[in-house]
Amino acid sequence: MTTNLEKENDLKNLSMQRKYLYDHPVLRFLFLEVTSRCNARCEHCGSRCDGNEQGKEIEAKYLKKTLKEISECYDPKKVFLNVTGGEPLMRKDLFDIMEYATNLGFKWSMTSNGMIINETMIKKLEKAKMTTVSISIDGLKETHEKFRKVPNCYENILKGIDMMQASPVFKIVQVTTVANKNNINELEDLYQLLLKHNVKYWRVVNCDPIGRANDNKDIFLDMDDYKYLFHFIEEKQKEGKMKEITYGCSHYLGINGENKYRNFYFICTTGLTVGSILSNGDIFVCPNVPRRKELIQGNIKKDSFVDVWETRYKEFRNENRTSNSKCKKCKHWEYCLGDSFHTWNFDENKPNICLKSIFDEI
Repeated sequence: MTTNLEKENDLKNLSMQRKYLYDHPVLRFLFLEVTSRCNARCEHCGSRCDGNEQGKEIEAKYLKKTLKEISECYDPKKVFLNVTGGEPLMRKDLFDIMEYATNLGFKWSMTSNGMIINETMIKKLEKAKMTTVSISIDGLKETHEKFRKVPNCYENILKGIDMMQASPVFKIVQVTTVANKNNINELEDLYQLLLKHNVKYWRVVNCDPIGRANDNKDIFLDMDDYKYLFHFIEEKQKEGKMKEITYGCSHYLGINGENKYRNFYFICTTGLTVGSILSNGDIFVCPNVPRRKELIQGNIKKDSFVDVWETRYKEFRNENRTSNSKCKKCKHWEYCLGDSFHTWNFDENKPNICLKSIFDEI
């Protein structure tokens, strides 16, 4: 078992690496938000997607041109593509774009709500050589369908997971669950259900105060819920019935929690190793970060992504980007740096989430 002293040394080393990245950023993860359309209207959606097309999707030719440029300037084997939406499978030319990316040497994953996955979709995903997929399940049937505003979708999602796990092409078929007030008491039953479907990878994240979730604040976890969530994850990790049960990457968990509920340490690298292309072609960072006009770095219709990556992103490559008097006085500042950028309150200059009060109890 890793001691707290060892963890603190690890965090100090990580802090030094992060400081290096502020001056020497390197693109490792590129999010491709291929559409803002979605066939659900989830209560927690960070980008407030719905069934309508929210602005014209960037044309495939611009995405292909950008991917080719990146592959020529950087090693595509070292830049992992994360395909997101909206619901990515609603974009009709998705498979053409991703086959092109695969032929350039990129590996890629996809985040999907799983509602329209069928045998035809799976064959196309196999041909495009998708390696990893994350499918959202946010509770048992009634809870999930109410949360996502789509009746009678649950069985098809589970069927799609079964089919994908049977494919030799997909290396990891992960289920992601957004823990919230409506499903926190269903985690045990959901765990048993996922075991019945032979799920080996389960990622449990908390509902963050972003996007549409801010219109549904009654679904946010309270501190007792967080304590239960972390104890639940730890308990299921010890059972060892899945290959991986992990908390998400979003928040700093303190000396006690770091490298315990997930197998890595917290570091918010948005703009340092993480970039994105939004559905309208805007060049950005993690898609969950508020899309404030002053944070958009350019657009691939008129700008070179590589040039933007190497010469802009000034707001994100400043060690004090989330500096404020309260956080800087905290003993965790060196490791936390104001927590995740996507839950930073830009108007009040403070983090919207701080788990410090439960550090000593988890």
